[in-house]
Amino acid sequence: MKKGFLKILAAAMCFSMLAVGCGSSGSASGGTNTADGSGADASGDVTIWYYWETEGHQQALNHIIEEFNSQQDDVTVEAKYVPFADFKKQLSVGASAGELPDLVILDNPDHAAYAAMGIFADLTGRFDVSKYYDGPVNSCTLDGKLYGVPFGSNDLVLFYNEDMLAEAGCEVPTTWDELLDVAKATTTDKVYGFAHCALQNEEGTFNFLPWVWSTGATSYEIDSEGGIKALEFEKSLIESGAFPKEAINWTQGDTMNQFISGNLAMMINGTWQIPTMREEVPDLKWNVAPIPQDKQQASGLGGENYAVIAGGNEEGAIKFLEYATSGETCLYMMNTMGYISANSEIAETQFEGDAVYQVFVDEMKYANARGPLPEWPDISDAISLAFNKVLIGDAEPADAAKEAQATIDSIIGN
Repeated sequence: MKKGFLKILAAAMCFSMLAVGCGSSGSASGGTNTADGSGADASGDVTIWYYWETEGHQQALNHIIEEFNSQQDDVTVEAKYVPFADFKKQLSVGASAGELPDLVILDNPDHAAYAAMGIFADLTGRFDVSKYYDGPVNSCTLDGKLYGVPFGSNDLVLFYNEDMLAEAGCEVPTTWDELLDVAKATTTDKVYGFAHCALQNEEGTFNFLPWVWSTGATSYEIDSEGGIKALEFEKSLIESGAFPKEAINWTQGDTMNQFISGNLAMMINGTWQIPTMREEVPDLKWNVAPIPQDKQQASGLGGENYAVIAGGNEEGAIKFLEYATSGETCLYMMNTMGYISANSEIAETQFEGDAVYQVFVDEMKYANARGPLPEWPDISDAISLAFNKVLIGDAEPADAAKEAQATIDSIIGN
């Protein structure tokens, strides 16, 4: 989600009028295209691009592809790894060169930008997402049309050290005031009471926005009562001495490492950290709870989506999606990769008996997608700059909010 991506997007926009046919000649697709660019039948070859570097993720995807290919003779699927650093460039260049795959798996905040380019097929009425959580579906939706299918999701909650809270005589906080009180009570010479990733990038924005949403404000209303209140809350955490300024340099992984090393009493983090924590610190007594709220419960939505390339082997890709998102196959992928199914019916039974994961599943009802908007990268930059200025003391909340809002308004045309 870098700012420079929009320059690539702008360059590629001139090819969007050709998007309907962009995969029909240069794509690896083997399907027969009708006049409207959709596959006439579910047959031929389907190529998938993905960016997962983790070997286990790659093996899981290859496993379900092998199963799919062995169970029918009409469609043959193959997957290609494209490094994350090159993924957006490859997709943009491929759009102009007519050399796109038939299906991609991509980060959900990026989805709207590519949908706006005309690269993705309209799946409205072609794939049933009625049982999916609203947040993941919204990340695939642009102008009321469905341009993808949620792959798997994650969200954010509060992690807390049970021993540290008990020693300070504190209960698990449920409100902002309680969080501030508990953070101060658990702060010592060697321990900070609370932190979250506060990088000046998309990762930091992901961790900050739940405060804004909890006030009832949207991502585009930073210079509002709620947006300013969220920034003021961040300032109060810093000024209390319970929140380390060093968090402006911490990734979510760094924040987790501080927590499991005993340097943090509480943190905001995501589902994907659980396997590592259980393996590396099996004796650490920790638990999770919803993020403390202001007016309403809120969390941030992470994860990936499937998107079918317009003009490629659309029907073949949809046939594979129907298989990949079905009950046992979906469960296998989610459990192997540490994701929550975006299908609420599957998610509700996915982690039966695991109280920690169940908190994340329950939070999916309150998880908001970033965007969806083609210009989201620049909006995210404005938001992360605002809270970073507040955290390091370079701007007061109201001033930082006003500056961010001016950028946001110039982008969305207010």
